[in-house]
Amino acid sequence: MAFELPENLHPNCGPIAWMLGTWRGNGHGDYPTIEKFEFGQELIFTHDGRPFFHYMARAWIIDEAGEKVRDAAIETGFIRAVGDGKFEVLLTHNTGFAEIWTAEASNGKFEMVTDAVARTETAKEYTAGRRLYGNVEGDLLYAYDMAAMGQALQPHLWARLQRA
Repeated sequence: MAFELPENLHPNCGPIAWMLGTWRGNGHGDYPTIEKFEFGQELIFTHDGRPFFHYMARAWIIDEAGEKVRDAAIETGFIRAVGDGKFEVLLTHNTGFAEIWTAEASNGKFEMVTDAVARTETAKEYTAGRRLYGNVEGDLLYAYDMAAMGQALQPHLWARLQRA
């Protein structure tokens, strides 16, 4: 499926225009404090012509056959374009935390690093993250490194998603 650049796209969003739309696929998760797992995921990036994208993601745990076992993480937020390939990202999560990220984009790559993390009283400890999204052969590949539960920043999630 070919991607067509929307006519009303704000110019500052150009470096991440390739992300627009709905993406689905599977990924893998691992971390020292949990067992390894496989997941399915859907990411949705939308815009209305202003200099930001709305982002929504949901994931579900899958078994060896790829069948859904249970619902997992949900996150939503905004990717705000500030110009010259720089972005500010605000995300909130069903697990009780909110993040502010700084980001840069160029050549089909979007890299984010946390600037601040806030969490509710009942949320697990999470202190920092780094994400890398890439347009690889028309697919969206990403890796998410996390610092949480007393652990240093290290790989946590990685996935390959296809445009729906």
